[in-house]
Amino acid sequence: MQKGRWLLRTSAIVWMAAMLFTPAGAQAQRKLYIGGTQSLTGPFAEDSAAVLAGIEDYAKYVNETKNLAPWRQEKFPADITLEVLWRDDELKPPKALSIYEELKSRGMLVGRISGSPIALALKDKLWEDKMGATSMASGSYLLTPPQSIFTYYPIYTDSCAAIADWFKANWKEARKPRVAYLTADNAMGRSIEIPQMKAYLEKIGYEFVGIQYVPLVATSPPTTQLTWLKEKGVDLALGVMINPGSQPTVKEMVRLGMGPHLAYKMTFGVAMPGHAAVFAAAMGELGDGYVCAGSFPPMDDLATPGVKFCNDLQDKYRKAKKITHIMYETGILEAMIQVEALRLAMQKVPLEKLTPRDVLEQGFYKIKDLNTGDISSTPLTYGEGKVEGVDQIRIDQVQKGKSVKVGTYPMRHIY
Repeated sequence: MQKGRWLLRTSAIVWMAAMLFTPAGAQAQRKLYIGGTQSLTGPFAEDSAAVLAGIEDYAKYVNETKNLAPWRQEKFPADITLEVLWRDDELKPPKALSIYEELKSRGMLVGRISGSPIALALKDKLWEDKMGATSMASGSYLLTPPQSIFTYYPIYTDSCAAIADWFKANWKEARKPRVAYLTADNAMGRSIEIPQMKAYLEKIGYEFVGIQYVPLVATSPPTTQLTWLKEKGVDLALGVMINPGSQPTVKEMVRLGMGPHLAYKMTFGVAMPGHAAVFAAAMGELGDGYVCAGSFPPMDDLATPGVKFCNDLQDKYRKAKKITHIMYETGILEAMIQVEALRLAMQKVPLEKLTPRDVLEQGFYKIKDLNTGDISSTPLTYGEGKVEGVDQIRIDQVQKGKSVKVGTYPMRHIY
């Protein structure tokens, strides 16, 4: 008995000594954080909640399987666990700044942008810290170098240009089509108001008429704005809106007899995040004719590998309460990008020595042709000075109450 106690005491002393001479990072569980700031309060709450769910489910999938996607052969390191770390910034820049500092102090090596106001507040700080970040916002302000915020869908100006290209390709009249902006009255909506955007529209044969604004979340029908467009003879209205703005706008268009299939022929097209799939689900055939560029395949498009993957994840992790919002797909995209940046960086730098700069330069910059299962319009490629992941733009239109892909157009790099 005495000998047994002596052996136990000796083993304990040896273990404690080993711990004293083992680096703190090695003693702790080998862990990496993904996620970041979210806007779960405010106008982007529904979108952000779906994104967060996608990030959480992807982390569970990688932790359990060490796979990165059903169509990929690479594996995530078996001895490292992913943990999702996030806070609600309420779409308030000061709060987002304090959250960023907190998460960075906890060892976060990647960042996240939850909306245009947050991007504008954080972009210089992220670059100063050499912190790579994914972004739910995609304004032209991200393309003024230097930047370390990476996009996975087109900037708003390019999406509007793609709609203009598509509309012009289908224009049958001899006169120039007349175009105007009908856009959200916030930083995101106003980001298309740059001389280069107007110049591109005029270059490809449009007559530019002017601008009208709708509140980001429309609390009353935009009758005045739509009447102005009608009086000006506008054929195509372009903007950047979320569904709480675009749905009331189209309802009022229908009441006023405005639409590509109604008495006054006008097409209304918006950039993502005015998702046609979300719009169609809410509006049905009342929303026929509505156009969105830069968005993603509908969640019921099971022929698309990435969409099937999203549904399979929810069958496993959210069977009781599935998320149908298309932004769940973007949560998967953001998690894929963050995890891939971390994985690639660890091929060059051990986890214990990894810094945000390492993840930026050896991770984000090294992502080439990342296969997303066709969730994004093309595979994602980044690099130093290249923050746009895609080079093609998907266009969807609501037809007979369903979101239908009507084409893919090149990015024009208008900023």
